[in-house]
Amino acid sequence: MINGSTLRDAILSGAHNIGNHKTAINDLNIFPVPDGDTGTNMSMTIGAAASELQKSAETSAESVSKTAASLMLRGARGNSGVILSLLFRGFAKGLEGKDMADGRDLAEALRLGVDAAYKAVMNPTEGTILTVARVAAEKAAAACENDTDPVYVWAAACLGASEALETTPQLLPVLKKAGVVDAGGQGLCMIFDGILSVLRDGVIVEEEKTDEEKLDETAEFFRNVAAEFDQEIHFTYCTEFVVGRDPDCENDPADLRSTLEAIGDCVVVVDDDDIIKVHVHTEEPGTALQAGLQYGSLLTIKVENMKEQHRKAAEENEAAKSAAAAKKPDAEGFEPAEPTEELGFVAVAAGEGMANLFRDLGCTQIVSGGQTMNPSTETLMQAVLATPAHTVMILPNNKNIIMAAEQVIPLVNDRTVVVLPTRTIPQGMSAMLAYDPDSPLEENQNAMMTAASHVATGQVTYAARTSEFGGHKIREGEIMGLANGKLEITGDNASDVCVKLVRSMASRHTSFITVLYGAGVTDEDAADVERRLRSKLRDDIEITFVNGGQPVYSYVISIE
Repeated sequence: MINGSTLRDAILSGAHNIGNHKTAINDLNIFPVPDGDTGTNMSMTIGAAASELQKSAETSAESVSKTAASLMLRGARGNSGVILSLLFRGFAKGLEGKDMADGRDLAEALRLGVDAAYKAVMNPTEGTILTVARVAAEKAAAACENDTDPVYVWAAACLGASEALETTPQLLPVLKKAGVVDAGGQGLCMIFDGILSVLRDGVIVEEEKTDEEKLDETAEFFRNVAAEFDQEIHFTYCTEFVVGRDPDCENDPADLRSTLEAIGDCVVVVDDDDIIKVHVHTEEPGTALQAGLQYGSLLTIKVENMKEQHRKAAEENEAAKSAAAAKKPDAEGFEPAEPTEELGFVAVAAGEGMANLFRDLGCTQIVSGGQTMNPSTETLMQAVLATPAHTVMILPNNKNIIMAAEQVIPLVNDRTVVVLPTRTIPQGMSAMLAYDPDSPLEENQNAMMTAASHVATGQVTYAARTSEFGGHKIREGEIMGLANGKLEITGDNASDVCVKLVRSMASRHTSFITVLYGAGVTDEDAADVERRLRSKLRDDIEITFVNGGQPVYSYVISIE
């Protein structure tokens, strides 16, 4: 039997294990498009629970599983993260009312989680994390027929997950062609193995720090040393000067050292035939300089207030910490608002220009995020609660954010949440343009999704990794032009690819083209692309260029 403390340690161990391997899991991604990678999303999802569980003193299996499930649900990022959170929600249901859990309880909890995950996915695909979880649950249930020892049952689940992972290339041809296993399934195996380490051996997998995290820790160490040193500063002024020796002066530099030691510490006096270099910490820099003048003329002088330096360093430190915190995806600063209107909108977008565009279209709150920054369910919920409306519609504008948005629905009690499953920024724009404030909600939903389905989306970005995509061999860093998610054009220049992509996507039915240019594109580059397009497309096509300021994508194109 396992208690809450063991279960807590097991979840921590699983979180550490996937965190240690998230980069390798990310590298399994067969698609070269930069995105919110699977390993990172899963690690951040379970990490949201681990950080709080470390402080927890809960001792029952029920309370630990319930806390973990709630935190993972709120911290879920991307489709893989949401599925992971649903698996652990099954644990919370399966361990209800139990202080201790045996193997049969674990198997049932895992089954409930798998059922919830399959139901949450609109079109479940085998050869993914779902397959790995399902087979693990089946193996765990079969093991219970022989032995209900938790270690025996969970070991069977881990073995089943590993075996299922190896079959994923046979179930998904794209994986087989790339010669890799499913990234989400691999992540789940890492978490399961981390849990087994505690159940079987009582050992929590240690968390390995990345180079960046190690540098942060080193910097923190030196900041602490500096703070301690600040308390031990006996003299305020670091005084350094160089004396050009007077050839007629017969004073002994040893006397200068004695004088300085009488008024300070850290005294260094180095002399030769021409100069004397002096360093001293003192409260009397003027006295030190006067003493130096007894040996010749002062060539250079530097006096610094060490206490002030440390004070400024501490302020800069705090400012840096605040800036880093402000960059975190969940640091949105949403303030709760009471519902006063009938309908409000929350949109996900990255880039100041894009955010302003959605505000102009009527969205009350903008959640910063998108392809590489999948916002958590918690962040989306905060945005909903900050929208002063009885009904709030979320536009995810990315296929990897839709599931996280849908998890907000049961979390909010004081207003209705509706998720409009827009998969791209142009779909979100088109949907908002179709909104009619005089029409009822259901009618608007249908009209907005119909409008979204009629817009074509073009994207120009770089290949994040070398791979084969859409029948093309792509090298890392190569520019790609995607038409509705499919690779259409490759090249070495983003503007050239944009022009070719728009021309290939435009048809005789095209009336409007909107091009959002990103953070890496200058106004001059955008103007050149606009000029070239106007010269090559029909005169009756309305072309609009907007500085979206979005990262990753040089150009995002809406064609209607």
